[in-house]
Amino acid sequence: MTEARTKARFLQYTADETQRIGIGAALVLAVVMALGLHTLVSAPAIREAAQTELARIIADEDRDVCGQFGLRPGTSAFAACSRELANVRQKQSDRDQAAAAGIL
Repeated sequence: MTEARTKARFLQYTADETQRIGIGAALVLAVVMALGLHTLVSAPAIREAAQTELARIIADEDRDVCGQFGLRPGTSAFAACSRELANVRQKQSDRDQAAAAGIL
């Protein structure tokens, strides 16, 4: 009988312990909500920064590849080369998406 009481008492919390658990849960919830709110607020800026970085990477690639053929930035030949590279990238993206969808 003593053993049963000990086990039963072990599962019961005092009012002070229950209050501490509640405060801890509230703090965890507050931190999670703050992180979620921060993510929602900063998402557009993060997206814009990623798009800017991608544009920079593509411009660097265009300059490197077209430069290998002797085409200098600012010329009409460079612009044509850059457009053709954009077409190649788009076709590759279409192929990748088709493969991911199981079409290819």
